[in-house]
Amino acid sequence: MKAIDRDLLQRLSAQAVDSGRRRANYNFHPEPADGVQRFCNAIEPGSYVRPHRHPAAGRWEFVLALRGAAVLLSFDDQGQVRERLVLSPDGACRGAEIPGGTWHTLAALEPGTVLFEFKPGPYSPTADKDFVAWAPPEGDAACPRFERWFTIARIGDRVSPLG
Repeated sequence: MKAIDRDLLQRLSAQAVDSGRRRANYNFHPEPADGVQRFCNAIEPGSYVRPHRHPAAGRWEFVLALRGAAVLLSFDDQGQVRERLVLSPDGACRGAEIPGGTWHTLAALEPGTVLFEFKPGPYSPTADKDFVAWAPPEGDAACPRFERWFTIARIGDRVSPLG
């Protein structure tokens, strides 16, 4: 059996801290072709997740907070925040399902944040995600500004080209 225990959460968080992307995954599914993708995702403050959507029919995603806290945002096509949820195992909202075709991102609010995610497979890196045009690709100099904005954005706020 594969367990989600304290050791796994600690090890994953340490890997995220040491990672250039400030994230680390632990997959429970055996391979990308598996019909159900399920994994722990450790994410540290400062990790930039470019807003994206899963365009294929039936490609929802579910996120559950195991430790720490993260903000989950959804957007319209122009970058206006439609929904904002703070996910935390001790908070009012612990998890959320993101419907397919919904532009979304998340950002860690606390060090040591670990999320459990699951979604339909198989995973195909070239077909899994569409990225928004109004947010920079990973590695761009503007990414830190966008990531900071994600942590404070409210419903109705619109992203600016300067983040």
